[in-house]
Amino acid sequence: MNLIKDIWGINDKEEFESYLNSIKEIDEKKLDWTKRIYNTNMPVLGIKVPVIKKIAKEINKGNALSFLELKLNSTFENWLINGCLISKIKDFNLMKKYLDEYSKNIDNWALCDCLDFDINQINKSNFFALSQEYIKSDFPYTRRIGVLIWFKFINDEKYIKIILDSLSSFKNETHYYVNMALAWFVCECFVKNREMGLLIFKNKMLNQFANNKAIQKIKDSFRASYEDKILLDNFKIKK
Repeated sequence: MNLIKDIWGINDKEEFESYLNSIKEIDEKKLDWTKRIYNTNMPVLGIKVPVIKKIAKEINKGNALSFLELKLNSTFENWLINGCLISKIKDFNLMKKYLDEYSKNIDNWALCDCLDFDINQINKSNFFALSQEYIKSDFPYTRRIGVLIWFKFINDEKYIKIILDSLSSFKNETHYYVNMALAWFVCECFVKNREMGLLIFKNKMLNQFANNKAIQKIKDSFRASYEDKILLDNFKIKK
C-alpha cells in the first residue's frame, strides 16, 4: 500500500485497515502473550513494533495530519501509529492538541513509551511546562507521559530542581505504571548525578513503592557501583 499521501480519505481508511490486517499475527498464543505484555484491553494485531514504526515513518513523509484526522483507533497498532506521528509534529501547540486527546484515551504503558519528542532549545520550555501540566492530570497515562518527558531534563540544572520539588506531588500515587516511570526516572537521576539521586532518597521524596522500586532498578543496573548498591539498602522504606 502507498503510505505517502497528500490527502487521506475515507477510502484510504478502509484500505489501511485491510493492509494492517493482512500483516497481523495469526498465532493466537503469540497474540495473547503480546496482549499480556502490554496489559491492554485494546484489540491487538500483533504486528511487531519496528514494523509499525516503519509504517509511521512512511506516513510522516506525506500528510500525517490528514492521516490523524481519520481517527483510526480500533486497535493497539492504530494507536501506536498515531502516537508515533503525534510526537513528530513540529508545531508545539498543534502537537499538544493531538497529544491531549491521545493521552486521555490510551490504556497501556507502551503507548506512552513510543512517544519520541524532538525537544530542543526552541521548544524546551514548552515541553517542560507540558510535563508539569501532565503530572497533575487525573488520567494515569497522561501522568506517565509527564514523567517520561522529565528524562530529557535530568542534566539541566535550570529544570531539575523544579522536578525534584514536583516529586512530592506523587506521594499518594497508586497507579502501578506511573510509579514505575517514577522509579525508572529516579534510577536515571542516580546514575547520572549520584548526589542528586542520594538527595531524593535521603529526603524521602517518593512514596514507598516508587522509592523501593527505584532502589531495585539501581541495584539491577551495571552503571551503579557495588558500594552504592549496598548503601541504598539503608534508604528502603519499610511498611
